Amino acid sequence: MASGILVNVKEEVTCPICLELLTEPLSLDCGHSFCQACITANHKKSMPHQGERSCPLCRISYSSENLRPNRHLVNIVERLREVMLSPEEGQKVDHCAHHGEKLVLFCQQDGNVICWLCERSQEHRGHQTFLVEEVAQKYREKLQVALEMMRQKQKDAEKLEADVREEQASWKIQIQNDKTNIMAEFKKRRDILDCEESKELQNLEKEEKNILKRLVQSENDMVLQTQSVRVLISDLEHRLQGSVMELLQGVDGVIKRIEKVTLQNPKTFLNEKRRIFQTPDLKGTLQVFKEPTEVQRYWGKEKSHYYKPPSMIIFIF
Repeated sequence: MASGILVNVKEEVTCPICLELLTEPLSLDCGHSFCQACITANHKKSMPHQGERSCPLCRISYSSENLRPNRHLVNIVERLREVMLSPEEGQKVDHCAHHGEKLVLFCQQDGNVICWLCERSQEHRGHQTFLVEEVAQKYREKLQVALEMMRQKQKDAEKLEADVREEQASWKIQIQNDKTNIMAEFKKRRDILDCEESKELQNLEKEEKNILKRLVQSENDMVLQTQSVRVLISDLEHRLQGSVMELLQGVDGVIKRIEKVTLQNPKTFLNEKRRIFQTPDLKGTLQVFKEPTEVQRYWGKEKSHYYKPPSMIIFIF
């Protein structure tokens, strides 16, 4: 019974032109009400006669100046919309949300189910409609095909996702292996260079000790030679400053000693070639490994561009 009363109320607040619930209702002199947009459109179609027009329902003339908003109907429409959407009303999915009528038609243009009032409304006027029973099986089959297609796409998407994860894991393993190999290869090179450096430094240290020892001996010889010269100088000064007897006593022996004095040059090794020191052959060292590396190519390039002098460095003491 409540449903019947609700339908009657809907009919009272439904626009006779668009068959929708009244929107911004305007009432005419005859008492009929219409949506503002609908009655305005009707004005433009009708031929005005001294500013008067006729009601679309009863054909009673009215003046556009006498159109008045109907707030009472506005309140009823708003309350009716609330009741139609309220849980108490128990709105069903198979009933129209706008009109409360059972959804029995399918509008092909909009792809939605509608009621018989919707079909007559301006929104669906001229659209091709079918009974829902007539098109349900057709669209059920279409949706079933679409479901199978989307399930296959889901499998394909999951496979692509798994492939990416597998490739990601493979790259991580490969990069980690490359990192380990690089560290191991460069450790070998560092070990070889460290070994070569140690040997060269040891050889250089031995040569340093040997040369310095010989230079110390040469220095001692020069000290003795200088002392001998000083002794002769002191004897000569004493004879020249003393008496005639002191001057002439053993003078021949002194002169012979002076004539025999010959200064010996020290062994400084300035003109003597010492052991030739060769810088470590890094290029040859790196070639210990079978395949050429970027380091080898870089070393050869840099050496050819910037290392013009020979690779032999001679240290002369």
